[in-house]
Amino acid sequence: MTTAASEKKTPPAVEKSVVDIVSEKVNEFLKSGQLDLPRNYSLDNALKSAYLALNTVEDKDHRPVMTDGKLTGICTKASIANAVLDMVVQGLNPGKKQCYFIVYGNALSCRRSYFGSMAVAEMVNPAIKDWGYDVVYEGDTFKFGILNGKKSVVEHVQALEDMDKVKIIAAYAMALDKDGRPVKTEIMTIEEIHQAWKMSPTTPFDNKGELKESSTHGKFARDMALRTVINKVAKFIINASSDNALLLERINRADNLADAATVQAEIEEKANTGSLIMIPEEKTQIEEKKNQGEEKVVVETESAEKKSNGQRAPSF
Repeated sequence: MTTAASEKKTPPAVEKSVVDIVSEKVNEFLKSGQLDLPRNYSLDNALKSAYLALNTVEDKDHRPVMTDGKLTGICTKASIANAVLDMVVQGLNPGKKQCYFIVYGNALSCRRSYFGSMAVAEMVNPAIKDWGYDVVYEGDTFKFGILNGKKSVVEHVQALEDMDKVKIIAAYAMALDKDGRPVKTEIMTIEEIHQAWKMSPTTPFDNKGELKESSTHGKFARDMALRTVINKVAKFIINASSDNALLLERINRADNLADAATVQAEIEEKANTGSLIMIPEEKTQIEEKKNQGEEKVVVETESAEKKSNGQRAPSF
């Protein structure tokens, strides 16, 4: 005998979009008190900016992460969701040039620009109201003082003819309070900056230890030097000022992923650490594994539609 229950058909599973998943996770963090977004931070605007940014992201072989708003499979969906979540937890918006997305192997990472690093530092330490930073060239007059173990730039005079990227000998950054007094200052020599660059997964140095002229670091040496020293200041402030475990976890997760990017196996291992968004495998992936002699697992996901200001959120 056929019962009504047996005749009832199971509705087809509708895959959740990345933005749906991130929105749900953010709301979960907000309700539990784990996350406190900046007052002027618009989650909807940030997610829309991320959607637009992801449509322009390519891997090192120029393969797009998204095409016409659809994921291409170059990066795992879980890593994309976690990269976008990293962005939100840090209160960043790619539309404001505060962060950008980079492909490491089959994983996506959200990396802060130095504008983003400054924004996060200001978020965790409200005493910071301004920033001062520049590079030092050969021929510059540059003096700094140390009081109670704290550095401060006393004088810096430049001449226009000395402003050449190959003449950079140092860089500095200062987080300042409302009266212009330094909260934290970092000064790095070009040798220290180069050591930091050598840790970059983009390998800006050749086998002889020379900076590649074609690399981003070679083309934009001033900007990259400033990014390095500003990030150093910001990292100190964030670690010293923030008691937000979730924020530190997401920052460290992104940093760990970048550090591991030089080894492909480590990328795949570390791409989803921390408080993760777990995403089940697609049905097609499960079928492929079945054909390879692996056990088949039936996975269904709930349908979800998110709307923002009366408009449907981008489904990426």
